[in-house]
Amino acid sequence: MSTPHTLRFSQLDRQIPAEESESLFQSARRSGVRIVGACGGRGTCGTCVVHIVEGEVAHNQSKAHGELAKTPGAPPGHKKWVQACRVSARSDCTVEVAPRSLAPVVRAEMETGVAETLPLAPAVESREITLPEATLADNLSDHERLARALGFPIGIDLAAARQLPGALRDGKWSLRAHLKDRELIATSRIGRPTLGLAVDLGTTNAAAFLIDLVTGQVLAKLGIENPQVAWGADLISRINAAVKSESAALELRAAAQAAINALAHDLCHAVGAATDDIVDVAVCGNTAMHHLLLGLPVGQLGRAPFVAALAAALDLKARDLGLNTCPGAYVHVVANVGGFVGGDHVTALLATEERWASATTSIVMDIGTNTEISLIHNGEFLTASAPSGPALEGGHISCGMRAAEGAIERVGLSADGRITVEVIGGQEAIGLCGSGVLDAVATLHSAGIMDDRGRLLAGHADVIEVNGKRAAMLAPNVYFTQDDIRAVQLAKAAIRTAVDMLLQLAGLQEQDIERFIIAGAFGAYIDVDSGIATGLFPALPRERYVQVGNAAGVGVRRILASTDARARADVLARGCRYIELSTMAEFQKRFLQRIGFPRGFPPNTGKRNQA
Repeated sequence: MSTPHTLRFSQLDRQIPAEESESLFQSARRSGVRIVGACGGRGTCGTCVVHIVEGEVAHNQSKAHGELAKTPGAPPGHKKWVQACRVSARSDCTVEVAPRSLAPVVRAEMETGVAETLPLAPAVESREITLPEATLADNLSDHERLARALGFPIGIDLAAARQLPGALRDGKWSLRAHLKDRELIATSRIGRPTLGLAVDLGTTNAAAFLIDLVTGQVLAKLGIENPQVAWGADLISRINAAVKSESAALELRAAAQAAINALAHDLCHAVGAATDDIVDVAVCGNTAMHHLLLGLPVGQLGRAPFVAALAAALDLKARDLGLNTCPGAYVHVVANVGGFVGGDHVTALLATEERWASATTSIVMDIGTNTEISLIHNGEFLTASAPSGPALEGGHISCGMRAAEGAIERVGLSADGRITVEVIGGQEAIGLCGSGVLDAVATLHSAGIMDDRGRLLAGHADVIEVNGKRAAMLAPNVYFTQDDIRAVQLAKAAIRTAVDMLLQLAGLQEQDIERFIIAGAFGAYIDVDSGIATGLFPALPRERYVQVGNAAGVGVRRILASTDARARADVLARGCRYIELSTMAEFQKRFLQRIGFPRGFPPNTGKRNQA
């Protein structure tokens, strides 16, 4: 055993144990202290910077990569900022976390009394029943007595069987029975709410919705950061972690379970309910999130030909997934399509069907760490995923951060050609979030600070040198480096090439796209004009673009509320023809063609255009 030490985080009023055999990043991750680390602690991104206020640390690499000079994400003016993943404690330490790790999220707040009522055809039937009291002359078992009152034979979950005698007698022989496919899954006191939980388990964020399964009303919604980001912002980092270590795979699964349980707890608390009132759950996510939650092997998913362990929809006991609900509740896990295209894309298709079905040719694109795209032409679906990575959401960006107070969300040019920024919360900028990343690239290009190949031009007043490389200064202490531009180029080229390849397979041209639907929480904030200017999106008339926000969240709550929606989602999943783009002969050539930036677009004003 290595020597244990204590890490004190004064900003958080937390103390945690740290072993000399682990990095500070690993110690923090184990104890639930959030330190941004886009690469999952591999030492390649420089985002996990911390300030060692007191104490001694040892660098765990042959070269002192953790020094400020090697750490592009560190705030200036300090000599003891280091990468947390590259140092280990050698004494008790006082540690200061960088502001970008501490900034509170402002786009995922609790919202109660959501003005939405869903059409109901729930999988769980709830009935209020009054039974005749048992007597010596009428001594049927409680289970048989309930079945007799219902008028049909029923199965019973073991946990519900344990609950039933007390529920009957405490309720003076009246109760609410919750049944799924004629199986008694739970009972509750008359007057208690009957709730369902819909979850969109995203790579970066997890969103959940609490629904009254009697009225169809959405009672509350909440989004949180997916705690799996501690193992890396991208899917491949998490898959590699799970493959290399069985304990890491278990920790990743536990992190997903903890996220869902935290959402369930907070949502129920907000409306004065208990998690035992949740009688049904629906979950969607991409294939990797699906597999990690279910504890399925992911090794075969992370290498060609990228085959999922299973794709069909599942109905599982919530307790088997470690979820805190009523004892016998089921979880409906939405079907996957193929490769990394999972149930979240299926639910996005379900939610946007009225939009894409009214056009001959449509694109549905859910932009995120993994971008899923469907080309729909005459009712036929061609579907692919683009490994866009976290760059467009602020990950693997030197000054990148989540959409929180202090994040630059808009970048533009003033009338006199100066860079302007808009900051969430209107305070001093401390970093750059996803919508600001794309704006920054568009602005730098249109201002002539960056050329068509993505190179920052020396000699410009806004171009400085950081760690021996060029960077554009966006605000005091917030800059955009040449490496950041390259990361965005790779992401946008992957996405645009996927669109090109799908159009080619269908024998179509860009101008044939009548409706371009941009989904995803990030997609709601992206500036479409910046997307067109950078070449992320084709130069279609602006009115053909529609931004729909978290369509996966809309679809998964419909699936929770209606068995008809579940059946339709299964049809959509089976109807998608999954295309593995890397096998196409022209993919690499087209990808390289899309690396650069198109000419001829007007300067970005930094003003968001509403869809």
